[in-house]
Amino acid sequence: MGTPGNSLLRVDDLSVRFAVPEGEVSAVNGVSFALEKGQTFGIVGESGSGKSQSMLALMGLLSGNGSAGGHAWFRGEDLLAMPPQKLNKIRGNRIAMIFQDPMTALNPYLTVERQMTEVLELHKGLTRRSARTLAIQTLEAVSIPDAARRITMYPHEFSGGMRQRIMIAMALLCQPDLLIADEPTTALDVTVQAQTMQLMRDLQREYGTAIILITHDLGVVAGLCDQVMVMYGGRIMEEGSAESIFYRPTHPYTRGLLDAIPRLDQGGAPLVAIPGQPPNMLRLPAGCPFSERCTFVLPHCATDMPPLVAAGDVLRACHRDPADVVEFRSPEAIA
Repeated sequence: MGTPGNSLLRVDDLSVRFAVPEGEVSAVNGVSFALEKGQTFGIVGESGSGKSQSMLALMGLLSGNGSAGGHAWFRGEDLLAMPPQKLNKIRGNRIAMIFQDPMTALNPYLTVERQMTEVLELHKGLTRRSARTLAIQTLEAVSIPDAARRITMYPHEFSGGMRQRIMIAMALLCQPDLLIADEPTTALDVTVQAQTMQLMRDLQREYGTAIILITHDLGVVAGLCDQVMVMYGGRIMEEGSAESIFYRPTHPYTRGLLDAIPRLDQGGAPLVAIPGQPPNMLRLPAGCPFSERCTFVLPHCATDMPPLVAAGDVLRACHRDPADVVEFRSPEAIA
């Protein structure tokens, strides 16, 4: 069993399972990482790689057929072993989460004012008047114009970008130690994306909040994160500093994600897509989950799970020598 250590958050051997009529879905398998105060930690990977379910498990928000194993030490206490009543005092207070879709995350039947003041009344014991004043100040901090008037409006009366800012404001009301942002720029145009990322940077600088950023947008990760964890098939493929992951990737999956990004200096060259489809989480391969799509695959990759070990300044789970993974090769390029 692990010990809490000095990190703000330390996750040890996290697993997430879902019972479905066809069997058991292994959504997250043996994930471990540490997060320090004020650090920004990026989790990247394709849809279904286990990014969101890992964080929902920490928050105690898995669906009814889900279960989590392992440990998640937050300020010395295991989140996964907490009774619901104690976890409720931490959620929204010391740990806050920005969900993927602000339209569905916000209650359409309540005004923005009621949704924000309720958090402060519950966690901080403020009066309705004091809570309203602080809510308006927080909306102003995230650049909502005419906040004193607009706080009385309903979510559908705001644009997508404004709703995202409201979600960020709600998450920051209690000045949490940890902010989990799940695809915070999804469905936003590039200008609003840039504004949202700058807002999170500014607020982190002001409050010293640690951020876990879940995304499939590697550009967002490059501009905001200190440390990056690449997930696939519910497992960690590679983890290291943002600089190492972007400039010196050593795992074929990381390499494939980076090579699939359009670049202005490609001169019209075709993109290199990762072939195939993500694995069936009901029937994961016995070995590396990426083995069926990897163009660097070795004979034993499909049968032997590679351990997550240090390779220079990163951790990686791959049987290939790091020096062999220079660029991701499409099947057409190999033929």
